[in-house]
Amino acid sequence: MSTRHILLGLLAAGPRHGYDLKRRHDERFPEARPLAYGQVYQTLQRLVRDGLAEVDGTEADGGPERTRYRVTDDGRRELERWAAEIAPPAPFVANEIFAKVVVSILVAGDPAAYLRAQRAAHMSRMRELTAVKTAPGAGLPTVLSADYALTHLDADLRWMTTTADRLTSLTAEVDAA
Repeated sequence: MSTRHILLGLLAAGPRHGYDLKRRHDERFPEARPLAYGQVYQTLQRLVRDGLAEVDGTEADGGPERTRYRVTDDGRRELERWAAEIAPPAPFVANEIFAKVVVSILVAGDPAAYLRAQRAAHMSRMRELTAVKTAPGAGLPTVLSADYALTHLDADLRWMTTTADRLTSLTAEVDAA
């Protein structure tokens, strides 16, 4: 996920200060990794440097002074370009789970036990996500984010089942190479 573009998108709705951007990010993308304040301000500085955002003023509201930012015309064009870009499908077919299965075979480990443990971890995460999306008051962004993650976890589980069914053949091929 592009923090730069997400912040530009949040700024496109109107001028905001860094604290507000961080809060809105965490609300709009509830299942994403929360942004650190330092990351927000560092990204804002880069957006200003690159001419995609500019300082819109400051406000104090009885507390520390906060700088407001707004998106520039160049920033809107960049945001429109990025939003229209097709996200490429994953370029590689190998993943960490597959690598661990193969390494387990190479070191005479127990790849079936690893797959069972990994499956249990996936199932636990799926239960957590299901609870999040079915919680009273769960907003649509939360539900959609959880659905996305659940779909990917389900695909991993199906792959693990297929791999477990083929472990004897995979072990023979890995050992023969």
